[in-house]
Amino acid sequence: MTTLANFWLRTAIYTGSNARALVPDLFRGLGAKRVLLLSDRGLEQAGVVEKVADLFRLTTRGVGPELAGIFLDIRQDAESECVNEAVRYAREMGADALLAVGGGSVLDTAKGVKYALFKGLRDIKEAIPGGLRYESFPQAQFMPIPHIAIPTTAGTGSEVSPIAVIYNEELRLKTNIINPFINADVAVLDPDLTVGLPPKVTAFTGMDALTHAIEALASPTATAMTDACALQAIRLIRDYLPIAVRDGGNIRARLEMLQASLLGITAFSFALNAIPVHNFAHAYGAMFRIPHGLANAVFLPVVMEAIPELYLPKAKLLAEALGIHDHGQGDDVLLAKSIERIRQLRDDIGLPRDFADYPITAEQFAATIPAVASDPAAVSFPMPPELIRAIGERVVKLTVEKGQGK
Repeated sequence: MTTLANFWLRTAIYTGSNARALVPDLFRGLGAKRVLLLSDRGLEQAGVVEKVADLFRLTTRGVGPELAGIFLDIRQDAESECVNEAVRYAREMGADALLAVGGGSVLDTAKGVKYALFKGLRDIKEAIPGGLRYESFPQAQFMPIPHIAIPTTAGTGSEVSPIAVIYNEELRLKTNIINPFINADVAVLDPDLTVGLPPKVTAFTGMDALTHAIEALASPTATAMTDACALQAIRLIRDYLPIAVRDGGNIRARLEMLQASLLGITAFSFALNAIPVHNFAHAYGAMFRIPHGLANAVFLPVVMEAIPELYLPKAKLLAEALGIHDHGQGDDVLLAKSIERIRQLRDDIGLPRDFADYPITAEQFAATIPAVASDPAAVSFPMPPELIRAIGERVVKLTVEKGQGK
């Protein structure tokens, strides 16, 4: 047993409807002069980018900070080339601050830009040649680049996590930078900006948040602090994810899901150890470009059934958080009921049980086994190839049998 733990949530958090109105003043307080706004084309089309950009035109009135530029060419999974393009643009515009508005891909891209600017890099891949760069305090130093993040999905919680996940296109691998200063200085959780999120995206980003919380709860290095965040995240997701999916305009549900997402990743980041569900999601997402939240949603109950020993020590706490009453039942019964409750939640929000919509050939499936085993996050919890295969067969065998991948 170890008594050493680290819980360092250094991001200031502002929540509430129209909280985005605070952004120019928050940047002014951080000493920013020229802000680069990073987002994506979908949010531009949805009018979200304009809503945020207008804040600078309406409120700064020549006293700063000013909007130096807007970078929108960010693609799924925070591709390394997107990071590099944004870094070049930031330098061209003379930006000294970053505003990330979007889902996990945008938020992680901004982190990569921040890290590259601070380190003087032209290619973010230089920082992660082996797939993982872990830097801890005091070796890791503060990055004096004012940085505010506004999440528009409730899933990754990347606005506050000390982890940036960057996709390496050449290696077809999701790589990680872990640094206590890479996250935003300020996170603004404005539910108004999530109202237009489609039901399906709301569903699988919410399942990503649930996976963060459950893997944090089951972690061998969990603490009372991470458990508190994880359990409350699970309760909020249980109650509000179905509402947010059914009624996207419900501001209360949207705000509670943003907070659940933040709590889930906080627990996950500071209990980081055994994350087998994410190992699968990383590998399958990188190989087949399956959205990360969807991959987690499909794998979560299957992995929990396949590796019950990881989840049994917290079975009672998990069951309680999912609304299952104990009644003196054993841990194995409570875990089985929890897994079934997760499947029921996934069904209720309209997500699939397998990857039938993603054609995978037998040859490709064979390649997933070493991909899962070599995922950079698999170091703490290596799984034997036969277990990786067995879990994979549960979610891809229908695709292969239907002949879609032959």
